[in-house]
Parts: sequence; structure tokens; C-alpha cells
Amino acid sequence: MTNRLSALLLLALSAALVVGVSPPAYAHATVVSTDPAEGAVLATAPDQIRFTFDEAVRAVPDGMQVFDSQSKLVRATTTARGVELGVALPDGLRDGTTVITWRVVSEDGHPIGGALTFSVGVPTPHVAPPARIPDVPWPLTLARWLGYLGLLLTAGLVIFAAAFLPTGVGVDRRVAAVIRAAAAVTVVAWLAILPITATYLLGDGLSLLTQGSTWSALPLTEYAVTAVVISGSVLAVALLGRGRVAAMVAAVLAATAPALVGHTRAASPEALVIGADALHLLAGSVWLGGLVGLAVTLPRLAGRGAALTLARFSSAAAGVLAALVVTGALLGWRILGSWQGLVDTSYGRLLLAKIAVVLIAIAFAAWNRWSLLPRLTRATKRPSSRPVVRATAIEGAILVVALLITGFLVDTSPEGGAAPASASSVDTRTTKLGDIAVRATLAPLARGANTVTLRLSNAAGEPTDGIAPPVVRLSADQTTLGAVPLTQVSPGFYTAKVTLPVPGTWRMQVSLRVSEFTNPVSELEFTVAG
Repeated sequence: MTNRLSALLLLALSAALVVGVSPPAYAHATVVSTDPAEGAVLATAPDQIRFTFDEAVRAVPDGMQVFDSQSKLVRATTTARGVELGVALPDGLRDGTTVITWRVVSEDGHPIGGALTFSVGVPTPHVAPPARIPDVPWPLTLARWLGYLGLLLTAGLVIFAAAFLPTGVGVDRRVAAVIRAAAAVTVVAWLAILPITATYLLGDGLSLLTQGSTWSALPLTEYAVTAVVISGSVLAVALLGRGRVAAMVAAVLAATAPALVGHTRAASPEALVIGADALHLLAGSVWLGGLVGLAVTLPRLAGRGAALTLARFSSAAAGVLAALVVTGALLGWRILGSWQGLVDTSYGRLLLAKIAVVLIAIAFAAWNRWSLLPRLTRATKRPSSRPVVRATAIEGAILVVALLITGFLVDTSPEGGAAPASASSVDTRTTKLGDIAVRATLAPLARGANTVTLRLSNAAGEPTDGIAPPVVRLSADQTTLGAVPLTQVSPGFYTAKVTLPVPGTWRMQVSLRVSEFTNPVSELEFTVAG
């Protein structure tokens, strides 16, 4: 009874942790500001266009296209550095309206895009080329699902055979066949993910695969993770009959490698979230592989051998489920971050569906542990393992459904597809602190997650700094956030992520020590929507 009560308390705690009230972890990048601003009318053509995002982005080949006032494509050079994206324009840009369509990749590996228009001299009628980011292609979702299913099944079955089968019992030939089949699916699916992802990031068809620049759209971590997954899976299968410990090590490396890519790269603290994701993947593989292993192995083991195998796995399953619950709660907390996100975003609704499916699987696991296992161990005659096999098969099928939902979660934004910031959702204020000009921006001017940026420049318009970093404090009529932790991106450029809990007028106090005895302070006001 105590064990059952502990399990229920653990589940209740995990549900609370998943949707705790921590500030949300930011996922897909969004534009904080552009220079020039959207719709700006300039006297002369700029040498460079600058985009600032709320997280690091990566440029992709042909991701930036510049169209002049006659809709002709203009050659431009793109440079990405951290949260800044620069577009160097050629000399002789025609007067009139220029349109820039852009496409970059967020830190979590998803593409984002948009368009910027500005005019030199008198604006001209102009229609911006489409900059729509296509939906995630179904072959990519299918490949991810098959890849994760094959990987977790391969690693889990290897761990099951190495750790839970009684000493002296070899790997059943049917289990070995399932392991080999799962490993083959893993290899094919993970190899297919690379080209499909590359064409998705670039927004074009498979014809792009013949171009060498296409493959550079993927970061090196994608190639490294794929290599570890494939080599680890193959090595685990090859070593299983020769050395159980070595096979388990290879399986663990393969199962945990995918934690280095995806939404965890954009959540913070990064090391904690990646570690939790790795443990979550490992626990999931042990659970799924163990269930399939039991379903295939139990009918062929002697009565007491079946009871011993089931008892070993059931004892370990408590720790596995605890790891799944705690790490799943932590990941949901850091990636989603609020109760409202569970119902307001596609990611949250998928997460709720996954939680429901996993709870059903846990109910079957509890029935196995506290009902079927005692009957099997108390049997005086040769016990029948058929009820346990049926229950584990059903439990495993439920987990496959949970994995299917996970495949969609990987390609879904926790932010619900937030649009890039526009002129109406970004506000910029300027002031002077001594001889240093300060340009402060707040976006998207809505209750919840916002980004603060500060640019400091000298009289010549060049980036500069004080003798100490600037200090920013935010407050409203009845709410005070205090000092905002700023991150310096480059000389004279600072950014911070904040959560504004209420709408209304927010006051941003900016102070900067410009000399040993001088610390001027200025206050700027921003209007935040509800």
C-alpha cells in the first residue's frame, strides 16, 4: 500500500512540476529589432541592414534575398554572429522601396523567416515576395518517429538482455531478430532525417541535395549526433553476444545522443536541460525495450526463470518511472513554462496528450507489478506467463503511441508559432547618458515574455561602453522587477529577457557609469499591451 501511495504522490508532484510557474524557456527565435526599422524612409541608402533576434540564429545558403525598387534581385552578403544578422548591401542601391526576405535557423534547429521593407527617398508601390515558412513536412515527422522508435527499442532491448535476463540465459533468437530489425530501422531513419531536414531548413525541394551548400545548412552537431546514434546502435548489436557491459555502454551512448539537438538547445540552463533530456531518453528506452523483451522472452523461459526476470525488471521499473516522471516534469517546466501554455499552444496540447497516454501506460505497469507479478510468483505449479505477456504487450503499444506524439513535439514550437516582431510590436526610445547615446528597445510589448536591448554609441555613432556595464531596472505602477540581468553581445550592445506580468506603462530606468565619479540615470517609458 505504501508503494502505491508513493507512486500516486510522485505522479501528482510531476503534474505540478510540468506546468510550474517558472518563466518560460524561449524556443524559436523572434526578431527584436531591425536597423533600419520596418517601413523606414531614408535619405540615403544604408551600407548594411542589421537584424537583432532574442536568441542566437544561424544563416543558411540563399536565406537572405534583397529586391530593389524594380523587383530585381540585388547581390548581398549575410553575416550571422550570435543574436545579430547583418546584410551588407552593394553600392548604388536604387531609390525607392527595397524589400528584404530573410530565412534563418533558430538555436533549436527550426527555420524562421519574414520580410523587411524600407525606402530610400520617395517610396514606390511594391509587393514583397512571399517569405512563408512551410509546415514541417510529413516525411520528416515520420522519419523522426521511426528513428526514435528504432533507437529506443534497440538500446532498450540490448539493456534488457544484458541486465535483466538471468545469468546463463542466452539472448533468445526472437529477441535478437527484433534487435537487429530495430537497429536497421534506426540506421535508415536517421540517415533519412539529414537530407529531409536540410531541404526543410532551406525551404525547397530535393533538387537542392545536389548542391554542396545545402549540406552546410545543418550544424555539425546534427551530423555528430547521427553518427553516434548509428554507430552506437550497430556496435551495441554486434557486442551483445560477446560482452554485455560493452554492449550496454554503446546502447546508452546511442540512446542519449539526441539530447544534444532540438528544443533543449534553446532552453536554460542548457546543461541541466540537456542532462535531463538524456536521462529521459535512456529511461524511456529501458522501459520500452524491457516491455518488448518481456513479451518475447517470458513464454520461453522456465516458470521460475520467468518470475525472476519479471521481478528484476519490475524492481528496476520503479526507478525508471521515477526518472521518466522527474525528467519529463523538468523538461516540460523549462520548455513550456506555464499553465496557460498547456492549452494555448499546440506544443502544450500535444504535451497533455502525451501525459495522458503515459499515465495509462503507468496504470498498466502498476497492474503488472502489484497484481500479475504476485500471482506469478505464488503459483505452486508451473505458472502461466500469458497474462503478463498480454499486459506488457498492451503497455508497450501504448508507449509507441506516446513516441508518436513525441515525434510531433520535436517539430512543434513551444511558442505556438509566434510571428516575428513588427513595427507595431517593437518600441525604441533614445536618451543620452553623459556623452553616450543610448538606444533602448522593448519587444514585443505584450504581457509575458519580452526582450530588452540596449545600444550605446559615442558622438561618432560608433559602439562604445562605460567604465562599467549599464544597469536597467523595470517597474510599473504597482510592480517592480528591479535590476534586469543584461548579457553583453558585442561592444556597446546588451540584451536581456524579461517577463512582464501586467500590462500598462512600464518605466525603464537606465544608468551608466561613464567615469569614476559620474553615473547618469535616465528613465524611459513603454506601453505594454494586455
